[in-house]
Amino acid sequence: MTDLVLTVTADDRAGLVSRLAQVVADRGGSWTTSSMAHLAGTFAGIVLVSVPAEGVAPLRSALEGLAADGITVVVRETQPQPATAGEPTLLHLVGQDRPGIVAQVSAAIASAGVGIEEMQTATSEAPMAGGLLFEVRARLVVPEGAGVPLRERLEAIADELMVDLDLADPVTT
Repeated sequence: MTDLVLTVTADDRAGLVSRLAQVVADRGGSWTTSSMAHLAGTFAGIVLVSVPAEGVAPLRSALEGLAADGITVVVRETQPQPATAGEPTLLHLVGQDRPGIVAQVSAAIASAGVGIEEMQTATSEAPMAGGLLFEVRARLVVPEGAGVPLRERLEAIADELMVDLDLADPVTT
């Protein structure tokens, strides 16, 4: 089996996921993992699919054909990756929205040698003060010895940005 990462964008409308899933299934592919969202009227998604080696070219062709329906799909064949060494850590940050906040937070994470495994961001109306609140939720992979530098870097920018910051081990069940 060959793993492909599909990046999908289109004007949001009913049936997009169904259309994409049918194209994958019709070529013998298996939908493995995905993350999708409606962003400002645009459907955006990333999908990991597995397909038999002989089905890669037909699937690519069929996915390219979706452009006629206004669906853009970028296909990337993956290579096996070794497991990332490190401790999973959850980051939650909330504060007043401002330009550059993602750049500052991600730079602090990268400067500590820490990887971002998954990240979601959102804005919402501040309940009492007015304006927008910005929120980041991320799953990080912290290599041995990087936990203290990561916390120090994030706490330094948390003070500067005046945001609430929480770093925690994920709950295991």
